[in-house]
Amino acid sequence: MSQPPYATQLGLQLCHDCGNACEIGDGQCSRCWSTLHIRKPYSISRTWALLIAALILYLPANLLPVMYTDMFGNGSESTILRGVIDFWRGGSWDIALLIFIASVAVPCLKFGVLGLLLVSVQRRSRWAMRERARLYRLIEVIGYWSMLDVLVVALVAALVQFRALSSIEPRMGILFFGLVVVLTMLASMTFDPRLIWDAEKTDVR
Repeated sequence: MSQPPYATQLGLQLCHDCGNACEIGDGQCSRCWSTLHIRKPYSISRTWALLIAALILYLPANLLPVMYTDMFGNGSESTILRGVIDFWRGGSWDIALLIFIASVAVPCLKFGVLGLLLVSVQRRSRWAMRERARLYRLIEVIGYWSMLDVLVVALVAALVQFRALSSIEPRMGILFFGLVVVLTMLASMTFDPRLIWDAEKTDVR
């Protein structure tokens, strides 16, 4: 069974902004007037830079406290993992599980998948190309839910404020975690998944 032709073989390229199919050689998209490129320019280097920056910021996001809680005069600061443990011990296992998935499992999954995609693309590997394309679509989907931890902290803060003599305040760790979320989302956006399939041919421009 022969493979279907590539868009470049048909003289076509997609606009990265609106997805319009344009002819190769056109400088601008006929629909949105964006500059056209056969592949996202500097996709690998930009994705590496954003991913490394997110990894660096992920350390203070986990080591610094994300919130300060004052319950009836007893104040304490909690990191992400400390908050997970406290919620679990307090019987709120659903909130603990939600924070663990959004703050630990999802970022680590995105780091691992993006690193795998970048290394395999740079090596022009033909290993499991379809599966790697599905992994990229997976991190695109879960990226929209990465701010759950920040939202949970805001929700808990709102609930605690209703209690007498109790208060909760965000700390610096939540800022670093928010930056990690933004950088990983930008990294997945700058990565061009079509580079996965370029290993099948050698005449990519």
